[in-house]
Amino acid sequence: MAKGSEKREKFVRLAEGRTQSALDAIRKLGNLSNRRAYEYDDADVKKIIKVLRDATSDIERKFGSISGDGADKFKL
Repeated sequence: MAKGSEKREKFVRLAEGRTQSALDAIRKLGNLSNRRAYEYDDADVKKIIKVLRDATSDIERKFGSISGDGADKFKL
């Protein structure tokens, strides 16, 4: 197997797993929106959203601006 092909396979394997983990964590954050179970204010929500936006902006900067299709399950 060619060296470049091995690097590609490793990237795909790691990127899919890590991205799926990140999506799962974001969905879990969304579960915190249940006001019957949790108490929070708008400032808390703004802080969470800001840090997530900052993190995605950093990823875009590192990779170059790439937009996804918004699929529910991440696949390369």
